[in-house]
Amino acid sequence: MVATSESVHEISEEGAFVRQANRFTTPFGNGSGKLPVEAGRYRLLWAAICPWAHRQIIALKLLGLTEVISIGKANPVRTDKGWEFSLDPGGVDPVLKIRYLSEAYEKADPNYTGRATVPAVVDITTGRVVNNDYFRLTNYWETAWAPFHKKDAPDLYPVTLRSDIDALNDTIFHEVNNAVYKAGFAENQLQYEKNYDLLFKRLDILEERLGKSRYLFGNSITDSDIRLYVTLARFDAAYHLVFRCNRNRLIDFPNLWNYAKDLYQTPGFGDTTDFDAIKKGYQLGSHGHNPYQILSLGPDTGIWNEQHNRGRLSA
Repeated sequence: MVATSESVHEISEEGAFVRQANRFTTPFGNGSGKLPVEAGRYRLLWAAICPWAHRQIIALKLLGLTEVISIGKANPVRTDKGWEFSLDPGGVDPVLKIRYLSEAYEKADPNYTGRATVPAVVDITTGRVVNNDYFRLTNYWETAWAPFHKKDAPDLYPVTLRSDIDALNDTIFHEVNNAVYKAGFAENQLQYEKNYDLLFKRLDILEERLGKSRYLFGNSITDSDIRLYVTLARFDAAYHLVFRCNRNRLIDFPNLWNYAKDLYQTPGFGDTTDFDAIKKGYQLGSHGHNPYQILSLGPDTGIWNEQHNRGRLSA
């Protein structure tokens, strides 16, 4: 039976948060044992709170794949039965006709006992989850799905940089993307401080790096920028407050802040960033330990549209 978010306790004996492994990892491709690349066959299910899911939406928008892959959106506040499609009329996903994401997981594996997570790619012909591998999924959009890219789509995963991008993505995952959760979900002071220090040490390094180039790899946006952006976009509204990652706010890092604004003002990034959903998901959900369900009014999101200084680095 698929577990609810509350019933899965991803905490080690040492009090450290240990994220569950992805269950459905079959890659997309045209070879044996791969998921066939076919327009109209798949539906990507996401929730606007989730950084792992958000980066899929950014990639699809940048590459023009929303014309061939449909998108379903869950409520940002998880219920005791997990992600729910209560944003849709009748409270069910209009294509898959399910109320809870767990239903698609159960169809794929009736013995699955982990959490039903987003992003989840569902084969519309069967109603089953076929891929929830958030770590590799953007790479599949960038490579296996290339035949369906829009004209003049950016090369987010250039062959000449792939080993460097993979290495940096691994670092960003362990020391930024997941570090905020490992600090926020830690159940003892030592584990919290360990990941707090890891996070801010890496942010300091990235702050210095982004003082020398507009994006992480020069003048072009890559997969790595998508992965860093989704954490930065949630930092002041969620991680600084709810997860006690409070040495600095994002806006206290001159280079990271202007870099984040630059990306936010790029089509595909800001237009897919829902700050209201992010605040609700982290503050009103189980993360927030908020018994009176009080939603913070700030931070001011209007400043994301203020001028940035990144163009000087592309000259």
